[in-house]
Amino acid sequence: MTATNNIVSIRRRRTKSVGVEGRGMYDRIVIAVDGSDEAERAAERGLEFARVFDAAVDVVYVVEWKSLRLARSADEKARLRECGETVLEEIEELASAIDRPITTELTEGKPALRIAEYAAERDAGLIVVGRQGLTGFGKRLLGGVMEQLLHRSDVPVFVVPKGASDATADYSDLLVPTDGSEIAADAARHGAAVAQGYGSTVHVLNVVDLQAAGGAFDAGGLGREFIDRLEANGEGIVEDAATEIGDEGPDVTTAVVRMTSFDGIAAGVREYVDDTDIDLVVMGARGRSNLGRRVLGSVTSSLLRTLDVPVLVVTRSSR
Repeated sequence: MTATNNIVSIRRRRTKSVGVEGRGMYDRIVIAVDGSDEAERAAERGLEFARVFDAAVDVVYVVEWKSLRLARSADEKARLRECGETVLEEIEELASAIDRPITTELTEGKPALRIAEYAAERDAGLIVVGRQGLTGFGKRLLGGVMEQLLHRSDVPVFVVPKGASDATADYSDLLVPTDGSEIAADAARHGAAVAQGYGSTVHVLNVVDLQAAGGAFDAGGLGREFIDRLEANGEGIVEDAATEIGDEGPDVTTAVVRMTSFDGIAAGVREYVDDTDIDLVVMGARGRSNLGRRVLGSVTSSLLRTLDVPVLVVTRSSR
């Protein structure tokens, strides 16, 4: 089944755009690069994002301590650092092509920790990374540096997958999945800021996970009344998120979908992304399910591995 067949409710509201509030939210962006194709694609997206929000840009390359320790000579260590300098020069050329000034930094350490520290030192509002990358010796880091960064950083992380389209994407439709948690409400505000910058429609989605709900009971099934309560709760959650975005913000579409698959919430989000041609997902790093359990950590992890559109992950609640 597709998300279309599982839709419980969908509502659209027309609102009035009032400028780019995101310029205060994203006035400095850190782009982390490592020489991979994925990181270059992320840098292109990050530079375009910075252009829209008139943000200062810092580009950082981290030479891994592990790679330096394993280097067998001073010349090998020098080559590792020279590789980083070359990568930074390539990003400078990309930035120059769109007339975007940047600052570059070659540093050393554990990549996820050093990137998070550097973003904090620079008082950045956003970190941009590729979904896959390379270590100093060419090993894949899928689920490595990226996920460590999501755990360590207080700064939202913009994750660009290898399959993302080119940097001219306009994010005309962006999705905010919400479970009613505080961090999901923060994600809604970030979604609104991006939408105002790009003139996007914001889709606010709640997925009712019937399989997870059924797991809380021994009776072997859910009654219609209980399902109705779950769906009504979902409708309340998306309306609250739409209110968080505000009547003076971007156009908003709210939707509640019902899923029964093993990977219920993540599957519902993926199918909604495919069915409605979503260009960007903005979500919290973790949250709670319809029954109050903390589940968005696993949902976010699943989506980051499987979506072919960028995901802006809000890592900490500001409340």
